[in-house]
Amino acid sequence: MEQLPTMQYLVAGALGLGLAACSGFRVFVPLLGASVAYHFGYMTPAAGFVWLGSWAALLTLATATVFEIAGYYIPVVDNLLDSLTTPASFVAGTILMTSALPHLDPTLRWTLGVLVGGGTAGLVQTATALLRGASTAATGGLGNPVLATAENALAVGGVAFTLLLPLVAAGTVLLFVVFIVSLRRWRSRRRNAAQ
Repeated sequence: MEQLPTMQYLVAGALGLGLAACSGFRVFVPLLGASVAYHFGYMTPAAGFVWLGSWAALLTLATATVFEIAGYYIPVVDNLLDSLTTPASFVAGTILMTSALPHLDPTLRWTLGVLVGGGTAGLVQTATALLRGASTAATGGLGNPVLATAENALAVGGVAFTLLLPLVAAGTVLLFVVFIVSLRRWRSRRRNAAQ
């Protein structure tokens, strides 16, 4: 196996992590972004993921992206989509992280894909689903389109940010994950103290 500079590993991991985190906001937007990047040679897919850059994948993911984004603006459908996209975001995060690491042993690549990519996507998606549930309860669903617009912007902007500045994007994702975990611990301690 050829020796690669550490920076190439860091950039590949940062691309995977950033795209995986974006799949917590919208499942298909980062998959479409990765498909475009692979198709036009901006990124190199890992073995077994060349299909992600094919025309068929590109067109399928573009169609799915349009339907997913539109679906979040329809009352009731948005909450239904959250229940479907929570496990789907884990799968998408795993695929995005695994496919972005072309120079690693397959076992290590898949392990990082599941733990880091899938875990990050699942954490972000869970946070957005909880936020949508709170919005539905507080506003009767009237605030959900505003939340959907913010999530769409974060997904699209996050993908662009990740592709342009992967290391900065990965650092931002790590800070976001630390914030979410700290917030959950703080709320748990506060709840326990109140009992």
